[in-house]
Amino acid sequence: MPDRNRPVLDFLATRRSTPPKLLTAPAPDRAELTELLTLAARVPDHGMLTPWRFLVLDAAALRHLGAEIARIGAAEGLESERVAKAGAIYATSPLAVAVICAPKASEKAPEIEQSLSAGAVCLELLHAAHAAGWSAGWVTGWAAHDRRFLPALLDLAETESIAGLIHIGTGPIPADRPRPDVAALTSWRRE
Repeated sequence: MPDRNRPVLDFLATRRSTPPKLLTAPAPDRAELTELLTLAARVPDHGMLTPWRFLVLDAAALRHLGAEIARIGAAEGLESERVAKAGAIYATSPLAVAVICAPKASEKAPEIEQSLSAGAVCLELLHAAHAAGWSAGWVTGWAAHDRRFLPALLDLAETESIAGLIHIGTGPIPADRPRPDVAALTSWRRE
């Protein structure tokens, strides 16, 4: 029987995300965030391609993005309530890390594996932030995937996309929410 790391298991069993609208300053400083990013980079990465990169957004950059989402949405004639909700994600958070999926040409690692590696970076960054005592939430929204909005505002290459926006700061730990029924979602196959 393997040795169980009870503190890590307890951490994973009790981890909670904090919505960006509840996050306030302070946020990690550059040295603290560098440590978190270093931990987040320890993910499965078939072929060691590093098919992702980080873009750190401070409070001013986040407010700018929110204002630009509102401006572009109005110019495009999109539903104002939808646009306002998308921009509100950036209204109070003191810091966010955009994890940019940047797939590389590879015969060994299909693009889907590279995208999943970028998603794993998002989760590892969330775990690292929580383990370091920060509150954090992974909230991305439709504007991150609409090429007219965040991909254009953040100057992403045509082959790049936003895997996730991890907001980090100080905030409450929300009450637990209902979790999936794992037994109902699991099948077992034996041959």
